[in-house]
Amino acid sequence: MTFDFDTVPQRLGTDSQKWQKYAGRDILPLWVADMDFKSPPAVIEALHRRVEHGIFGYARPVPSTVEAVVNALQQRYGWTVDPSWLVWLPGLVVGLNITAQAFAASGEEVLTLTPVYPPFMSAPKNSARTSVTVPFALRAGRWEIDWEALERAMTPRTKLFYLCNPHNPLARVWRRDELVRLGEFCVRHDLILCSDEIHCDLILDASLPHIPTGTLGGEIAKRTLTLMAPSKTYNVPGLGTSLAIIPDAGLRARFVRATAGVVAEVTALGFTACEAAYRDSEPWRQALLAYLRGNRDFLLDFIARELPGVKVEAPIEATYLAWLNVSALKLPDPIAHFEAHGVGLSDGAFFGAAKGTHVRLNFGCPRTTLAEALRRMKKAVELLG
Repeated sequence: MTFDFDTVPQRLGTDSQKWQKYAGRDILPLWVADMDFKSPPAVIEALHRRVEHGIFGYARPVPSTVEAVVNALQQRYGWTVDPSWLVWLPGLVVGLNITAQAFAASGEEVLTLTPVYPPFMSAPKNSARTSVTVPFALRAGRWEIDWEALERAMTPRTKLFYLCNPHNPLARVWRRDELVRLGEFCVRHDLILCSDEIHCDLILDASLPHIPTGTLGGEIAKRTLTLMAPSKTYNVPGLGTSLAIIPDAGLRARFVRATAGVVAEVTALGFTACEAAYRDSEPWRQALLAYLRGNRDFLLDFIARELPGVKVEAPIEATYLAWLNVSALKLPDPIAHFEAHGVGLSDGAFFGAAKGTHVRLNFGCPRTTLAEALRRMKKAVELLG
């Protein structure tokens, strides 16, 4: 079976946040992490069938939905997940916020590594917790955890660690030895480990397996909660369906208590899309990965040949997101400069980078869109010289 990733969809004039941001302006949006691809045919067909049923009352996952998730985790990662471990959520960011409320008290600290997806830093602050950040170290063309800095950041008030695996925006896949060391760090300091694995099904380097933190076993697994969702891989973020996987009954009870009265339920269409994504869309996912690898390689080649002053500092191992160092361009506001030349990117400062040093580019789009965006970026760079 073949799938079409080359047709450019019409998203102008729709409810797309990605495209509405630049409504009325000739700017190609490569910022927020949703893709300009239709969702898998199996997902679309399942949604049509569910809509034809015509009744959209309050929903609960049916056994086949739970089975689809559990089977996918077993087949892809060898992770045997008990259905009782699943807590359904209307979004992964909701999970980050609930985790901060459940496992840290007001004034206590949540530790994470930067640059990172902005809600990792804002979620603790939303409920009067303190966000503490430790920068990654770039060593020999690879982003590494600065273990000494991580130890120095610990205080008696630190209660929780947020991990992004694979990492957004660095596109880094964490190796087993790194995850074990991080887990042991959390055990030694009595920290709860919250692992955001929303990009786990988007590994571009086929030699690198995704290793769920929850599969490490022992004391590490007992203090780990994992956040996952079909949203990034199958391009269904607007359907608001995510889940927390929490093996330890005590941690799960604390998490569920923190959701009471404030967390909305997942919708009927969200459950339908989730089941079809995990159960019926593996051929589409494999085709998507092949296409994204092609986009990544096209991007890297273009940057190396045509964009002096723009640098990809480390391999893009996962996701459809590229972290670009633009500091050599000496732009006071790189986002404004590229928008003025027709490309919308994400500001690295939102992720914890120094202002003016980095931007994030989403290459989850038809190659013609990516090629045109890069052509515009080339012109934007040339005009600086």
